[in-house]
Amino acid sequence: MRRLPRLLCAIALSLSVCLPATAQDIYKCVDAEGHTTYSNVPTRTCRKLVLDPVNLAPASRQPAAKTATPGNFPKVDEQTQKSRDGDRRRILDTELAAEQKNLEQARKELAQQEGVVLPNERMQGGAISGGKVQERLQPYKDKVALHQRNVEAIQKEIANLR
Repeated sequence: MRRLPRLLCAIALSLSVCLPATAQDIYKCVDAEGHTTYSNVPTRTCRKLVLDPVNLAPASRQPAAKTATPGNFPKVDEQTQKSRDGDRRRILDTELAAEQKNLEQARKELAQQEGVVLPNERMQGGAISGGKVQERLQPYKDKVALHQRNVEAIQKEIANLR
């Protein structure tokens, strides 16, 4: 008697595995107020959606074909390109100098703020609330980090020049 439920369960499981997987229909339902819902259960306000089959095969790993430069593509002579590259280098050098100046200014402002303890940052008894100090200093630290990242990005761009 105890084996009968196990046997029935095993049979049901094996039959469910043998059944083919079928895609269910999807219905778009719009109620009287205009609200749209999607369901797999049709009602009188629903209409069946016709969907494209889903492709479960993995995409091919072939690289994209290289296309040749068209013959009528405008070409720049070497002297013009060198002039453009020189202009670009000068612009980047100017930007780097300005950003380094901004970085130094931000560092000075941070150092000034680190040397100051405001009255509202003191607790009773004279101790300093580190959390309040850090909260006040965070914008200054963020500004220093921003200018440092900008300097690094410009230096990287200059290193990539020909």
